[in-house]
Amino acid sequence: MPASSAIGSAALASGLVVMWSSGFVGAELGTRHAPVDTLLMWRFTVAAALLGVAWLALRRRRLPARAVAEQSLIGVLSQGCYVGPIVWAVGLGVPSGTCALIAALQPLAAGALAGRLLGERVTARQWWGLGVGLVGVALVVRGDLSGATAPAWAYALPFAGMAALLAASFLERRARAPLSPTDALPLHCATSALLFSAVAGGAGHADAPATGAFWVAVGWVVLLSTLGGYGFYWLSLRRDGITRTSALIYLTPPTTALWAYAMWGARPAALGLVGMAVCVAGVAAAALGDRPRPAPTTDTTAEAGQPADTGADPVTSPDRPTATARRAAGS
Repeated sequence: MPASSAIGSAALASGLVVMWSSGFVGAELGTRHAPVDTLLMWRFTVAAALLGVAWLALRRRRLPARAVAEQSLIGVLSQGCYVGPIVWAVGLGVPSGTCALIAALQPLAAGALAGRLLGERVTARQWWGLGVGLVGVALVVRGDLSGATAPAWAYALPFAGMAALLAASFLERRARAPLSPTDALPLHCATSALLFSAVAGGAGHADAPATGAFWVAVGWVVLLSTLGGYGFYWLSLRRDGITRTSALIYLTPPTTALWAYAMWGARPAALGLVGMAVCVAGVAAAALGDRPRPAPTTDTTAEAGQPADTGADPVTSPDRPTATARRAAGS
């Protein structure tokens, strides 16, 4: 791999991990000052407004109706149905580290399904790395699981969010009218803004608190978690495929712990530090090894007379990626 490509991959991976983990911290920041639906309504309304203005200034072209429909569904799943349950769980008292752990189960599910649904062959080294990474994640958040006070049913919410993001990732990889991230992300935020505006308005929670701390939290989740987190996620998914991208999510819990230490002085336990090291080892095996090769031609797209999706081809154009190059932040 050329040095410039290696540096670019490292920068993309680092950006994804840092920005994605910021969402779990942002959820705790925001729910200290407002109900969950209020925070999410203003998060996505502000993000949609910023991205919409930028899109009109830079793009201003008609999007295919099929692409708009596909990306609207992907936006509801990847933002509304992922962020909503996780922030709700944090608001109910589920520790942010535990939410990050449950979300980090996504790589195992993605690895199990990638071959059948996307034609990505998951190597033995990647399976080993995914398993080691999961052990590391469990070590990092073990203390959270014993000290939580949330109702038992609240722990189902992060699982639902993880499943929604996984479904959105597969839909995006198989989209028949793919869009670049600069076109897709504004649509995602707009559909999520409509969804949470309806929820907050129906509950009488649409008014924003008149506190500066609330708007600091909104700025955090808009700039870092939404624009940064989702932007890096879609770019990484397009460039490296779903298995390698999902493996990086394993680094979210330890990075969230570092965020919490920097902001609130929550010092990681010794077991958590061991878990961080185990996570790094697992991700190194799963995400930094050879890119997955395409599976034998049993992929549904190949059967339909279309090229099989390898999940690792480069993008040939920002506006018209190939059939294998698809994908455009946290809670």
